[in-house]
Amino acid sequence: MNMPIKKDGAKELGKRILVVEDDPFLSDIYNTKLKQAGFAVELAMTGEECVNKLAAGEYDLMVLDIVLPQLDGWEILGRVGEMRQKNPESYINRLKIIILSNLGQKEEIKKGLDLGADGFMIKAHFTPSEVAAEIEKALKLPKAHGGD
Repeated sequence: MNMPIKKDGAKELGKRILVVEDDPFLSDIYNTKLKQAGFAVELAMTGEECVNKLAAGEYDLMVLDIVLPQLDGWEILGRVGEMRQKNPESYINRLKIIILSNLGQKEEIKKGLDLGADGFMIKAHFTPSEVAAEIEKALKLPKAHGGD
């Protein structure tokens, strides 16, 4: 099946991605690369902004930094877990979460996955194009975690 081509050459915007990154430079790069890959992208610069957007919108995947102002990524994962328990019919139970962080110790990776993340990428190990490719792969896989 061919994707419709938009005037700017991008695929028809489909999957909605929320990028949670407080570094404006990185946020801009990921925004550009993901839009080039055909995703509809929204940005959140703080943990509070992320939680508000998750409550108000509907996303297919969230790219989540851990070190953030206000609420950090661990707290966001905890809030998502609470939202999943309270609203079993909500999109939040289908939301895929990829952590993209400079943290990379085994314990941190395990903690992220235990808290409901579907994947963990260390920023220094992936170019923005590789991040976009990993997101495409993740969206094709079934959701690993349920609402519990």
